[in-house]
Amino acid sequence: MENKDPNQLTFIEHLEALRWHILRSLTAVLIVSILAFLNKSFVFDQIILAPKNEDFITYRFLCWLSHQMHLGANLCMDGIAFTLQNVDMPGQFLMHVKVSFIAGLIVAFPYIFWEIWRFVKPGLHDNEIRHTRGLVFACSALFFVGVLFGYYIIVPFSINFLGNYQVSEEVINEINLGSYISVVSMITLAAGIIFELPVASYLLSRMGLLTPEFLKSHRREAFVIILVLAAVITPPDVTSQIMIAIPILLLYEVSIVISRRVNRKREEELK
Repeated sequence: MENKDPNQLTFIEHLEALRWHILRSLTAVLIVSILAFLNKSFVFDQIILAPKNEDFITYRFLCWLSHQMHLGANLCMDGIAFTLQNVDMPGQFLMHVKVSFIAGLIVAFPYIFWEIWRFVKPGLHDNEIRHTRGLVFACSALFFVGVLFGYYIIVPFSINFLGNYQVSEEVINEINLGSYISVVSMITLAAGIIFELPVASYLLSRMGLLTPEFLKSHRREAFVIILVLAAVITPPDVTSQIMIAIPILLLYEVSIVISRRVNRKREEELK
């Protein structure tokens, strides 16, 4: 069968092409999910449950940093005083499946985005393709940096605060396994998505939908939103909120620089 020009495809043929891109993406997620499912001990003991252990690398680093700065044990995390429990018969199995799927989604993200790019690319002009070269790598890199930031910075602070918080000594923290996993996965994925802000700024600026003037004029509102977001996804203590807010604020400033450069190039091209 003769290959058709992507620009000459009918609507039904575009849907067929999209279906195959989606199927290949789901297959990649499924393969990684199966691998994660088969390596239960590593995924749970070494990754998911690691932040609740006192010897987690973040806690050890903060304690080391505290002594290096002659602060004593001020930055050392206290012992995490909670236990995990499962109260549903299929609870642990369902959590095993859920975590495996999330792992598949995270690890297969570069391939998923690459499939999306392959579907969109035929509809772009040569200059648009040239300006978006390296987009898949940039998106993947920023996503993984965000995931690592969420896992090693936000998750430990959140778990340490929420797990140790007590309204009364009469109340013991026995955390449901599903609740714990939801906190870890939500924070990690949210951080990965938030770190895509520079890419979103680049794409919107290329389409003429975003300008650096808009971002600068709404900087104060953005800062307030970022601070509120940091307060929502972190424990209510100033230190952790600042640690979360600063990287997001830096990403916002980087987005302004990116938008300025992209809009300058667009103006030169239109002349």
